[in-house]
Parts: sequence; structure tokens; C-alpha cells
Amino acid sequence: MPVELDPYSEAFRVDPYPTYARLQREAPVYRNVELDFWALTRHRDVAAALRDPTRFSSNNGPLLDPSIWGPNAHKVLSFVAMDAPRHTVMRALAAPVFGPAQVAALEPEIVRITRSHLEPALERGSFDFVADLAANVPMDVISELIGVPPAERRTVRHMANQAADRPPGSRDVPPDGAAALAKLVEYLLGLIAERRRRPREDLTSALVTARTEGRPLTDQEIIACLVLLVAAGNETTTRLIAAAWYWAWRNPDQRKIAFSGGIEDWIAETLRYDSPVQYVLRTTTQEVEVSGTGLPRGARILLLQAAANRDPEVFTDPGRYDLGRDTRRTIAFGLGPHFCLGAPLARLEAKVVLGELATRVGHYDIDADRARPAYAGTARGFASLPTMVKPR
Repeated sequence: MPVELDPYSEAFRVDPYPTYARLQREAPVYRNVELDFWALTRHRDVAAALRDPTRFSSNNGPLLDPSIWGPNAHKVLSFVAMDAPRHTVMRALAAPVFGPAQVAALEPEIVRITRSHLEPALERGSFDFVADLAANVPMDVISELIGVPPAERRTVRHMANQAADRPPGSRDVPPDGAAALAKLVEYLLGLIAERRRRPREDLTSALVTARTEGRPLTDQEIIACLVLLVAAGNETTTRLIAAAWYWAWRNPDQRKIAFSGGIEDWIAETLRYDSPVQYVLRTTTQEVEVSGTGLPRGARILLLQAAANRDPEVFTDPGRYDLGRDTRRTIAFGLGPHFCLGAPLARLEAKVVLGELATRVGHYDIDADRARPAYAGTARGFASLPTMVKPR
């Protein structure tokens, strides 16, 4: 039976990796006629396309969702749905906040935030790793950066999660998701209006006062940028931290390495083994040949980063979770001009959270029967991980 790729099916979302392996062997340049996309799974093809924004455009956005994909995607997704030169200009407005020195300076605050959530959880001994820790830290950090008050962060996180949620089988933004996005936009409009009246030292104020091409940004442009940062800053880092916790539990020999000081290797192998972002979408601007197959102009191409990270031509025994392997060719945060702006921050947040856990937890167990997967567009991970811990 020919291999099939349906990124909306529940079976695929629960475990896409057997499908990726078959695609690499049998159909490395795959065509889904019904959903009108092509898919690339081999590392060399995915990497080359990510580095080639001239032929593989981002102007229609990185998502397959019918209501978002298209020339207006930038109105929701800001600079990730743009090509140069506009992409370069808009990305540069947010880039200073995510520079190496600025991110490093955030570490004491990330430690404080992490401990504020971790200590009550450890005292209880039993908690939901996602809801009580992994989802709170990234949201608090991005909230600090854009200026969301502490009392409002849980509400903002709930709206962002609802906006990103895709029930199994759903091929587009569901009504609840659209309503949540509308509420999030309304909230952010209020934040923008407040910063216009009283600017502060935060990213929202910087965007309000910024000028590009000789003019200030419109509210719509600021909203799109903030929605992108809230969604990306919350969703992917949450999934990374939870996946690291889960896969270390499933692999006790690797957990010993992680808990013995191998935090950065723990993060790196998790990013390769079970990438939070499974794929991004590009649109061809001309006819392109990939691995002997011609792709027409205007084709929608899924670049399956998570499949590339399991390519046996690059990673020996790719289905093994191994903290000792060379992960330098992992494509978790993308490549080229759209390399994830928040990658250094995501790595630091994961390093702090997992480092604190390794220091404070002697043993832990996960109730896998009650764990729930998260369904959120291109992202993969856990929505709930019931955890029992024994502190050191």
C-alpha cells in the first residue's frame, strides 16, 4: 500500500515518525493531491529549501491552514510570512530583544520565574508538568518582554493556546480558535493603546515608537508581531521542555546522563528526536527540481524538519534517543533568513528549567495513561503530563 501523509490525522499527530521513515525510503518528494501540497523529508532537500528563500517563498506563510495560508498571512503572522526586503525590516524591529547579550541578561529572571512555579509543584509531589511548569515559564518570560502584567498572563496564555489548538481531524482554525484569536487581538490592542499613552521599557513600547520606511507601524502590524511572539514564545518552548522531561523518563539510561550535568545535550537531542515544530510551509516562485522530481511554480511545499532530523543518512540509528550523539546538523529552529529569532531564548529557558529539575529531583514518574498530546498546527508535544516526583 502506498505511503500516505495526512498531517491532520490523529494517528499521524500521535506518532508521525513511522510515516516519515517510509516517505524517506519510498517517496522523498511526496505529493498529496487532495490537500494540494508536496512534502520533502530528506535532510539535504529540506536544508536546501530553507536556505533558498528566492525559490521557496514565505510570502504565503508557513502554515497549511486554508484560512491563514495566502498573500494576507502576514496580517496574522508578521515577518515569518514575508520575504526580503520586508521580512528583513520587520524582523529587525524585534531582533534587539533576542540578541545574545540581551538573552543572557534574562537568566536571573528566568531562574526566579522557574523557581516560583517549581517550588510549589515539588512541595505537592504530584503535579501536571505542562500546566504547572512547562507552560508557565515561557509565557511569563515573553510576557515580561512585551509588557503583560503578571495578573493577566494566565488569561493571555489561555487565549494563545486556544487560538493555536487544532482538534484531531480539523483542517483549519476551528470557531473556538478564531474566537480566542479575536479576544487576544482585542487584549493586545488595549496594551498598545496603553503604551501609546505611557511608554515603558518593553517590546510593545518599542514597536509603538518604531518607524519603518519613514512611517510608524500600524496597529495591525504591531498586533501581528505580538501575536507571533506570544504564540512562538509560548508554544514551542513549552513543547520542548515537556518532550525532554518525557523522553528522559522513557530512557532511564539517558536520564542519568541528563541529571549528571548533560543538560545542553539533553536539550539538543530532544530537539532532534522529537522536534516541537514538525514542518514549515513554503511556496515555489518558479519551477524547481528536487531529487529528480519537478515541482511547479506556485506549489505548496511542506518542509518536514522533524523528518530531516530522523534522516539515517545524517543521524545513525535516528530512532534511538541518545544524548551522546552529534546533533550539530539538527534542523529544529530552521535555517537561512527565517532561522528562529527566539532560538537562543528557548534554549536558555529549557536549560534553566531542566537544570533546576535535575538539581532538585531525585526520581520522577509520569502517568503515561493520563498524558494528553497537544494539537496545534505545525507543533507537536504534550498538553498534559501528570508527574510524581521525589525531591533530592
